Amino acid sequence: MKNSSDQLLPLLLLLLLSACGPETVVEDPDTDTINKNLVKSNAPDFKADSAFAFIQTQVNFGPRVPQTDPHAECADWLIAKLKTYGAEVQVQNGKVKAYNDKVIDLKNIIASFKPELKKRVLLAAHWDTRPMADRDTKDMDKPIDGANDGGSGVGVLLEIARLLQLKPLINTGIDIIFFDMEDYGSIYCQGSLYWSKKPHVPNYNATYGILLDMVGAKGAVFPVEGHSRQNAFHVVKNVWEKASLLGYSSFFSYDEMQAITDDHAMINQYANIPCIDIIQMDPISGDFGPFHHKHSDNMDIIDKATLKAVGQTVMEVIYSEK
Repeated sequence: MKNSSDQLLPLLLLLLLSACGPETVVEDPDTDTINKNLVKSNAPDFKADSAFAFIQTQVNFGPRVPQTDPHAECADWLIAKLKTYGAEVQVQNGKVKAYNDKVIDLKNIIASFKPELKKRVLLAAHWDTRPMADRDTKDMDKPIDGANDGGSGVGVLLEIARLLQLKPLINTGIDIIFFDMEDYGSIYCQGSLYWSKKPHVPNYNATYGILLDMVGAKGAVFPVEGHSRQNAFHVVKNVWEKASLLGYSSFFSYDEMQAITDDHAMINQYANIPCIDIIQMDPISGDFGPFHHKHSDNMDIIDKATLKAVGQTVMEVIYSEK
């Protein structure tokens, strides 16, 4: 009879050979799970189902074009929802001139968690939708649903707001801002420009900001946008590293894209807050997806795996704050 060490030796050799051999395949983590062996975090579990439902509710109001009934109704819902999550909510009203010289009433919605804390992080998205489907081939003069372009960022941030109430951060205040008038015709980002020049708190400052724009489509990839790279690369690095540790590298790409005009550019330039943009874009073609500014930007393109990747990554970032 052989002793136990004699029996174990061939097995150990077999295991070593198989572990080092060419047949070894390492599977990517499932996008619906977090490998806690890689990331030890206090971040709550982001619920993509909840974010999806928040997007559906927005779309159900109809296109959220400024100075329309769906816009007003959605605003009331957003304000009430944020208040139920324990946020201090302010509404910033202003008047801006649109591309057609029409004066439009804008409504920025600001939700503050732990407003008494000096250290703050800004999370933002635009909540308005485009008044025309200018890239479509039919009904080009009619507004779009904006499930992805507008709705997705808001849906993710509403779920984050819900979780902030359930598990508050200790040493960091969070401000969630829903900017209006981002997508009204050929003049963009009027809401964020207005806020950046007239913030809701005098001399407001945040350690950094993260803008979410078009973050819900199936197969979305988020490259490193130009202004984000130039003005806030340390924030990019932090966010993209967190995404990688969570197993979301297929969504967050280090490919570089050109600088674009989006709400974060106003925040960087006029509020002097380093802010990045998590936005879907093909770095080669410069396209924002085949549904961009079309009627096909509806709930059919929204994917819970993408919402999960973005939402959990942002949660990881803010819950890692010391």
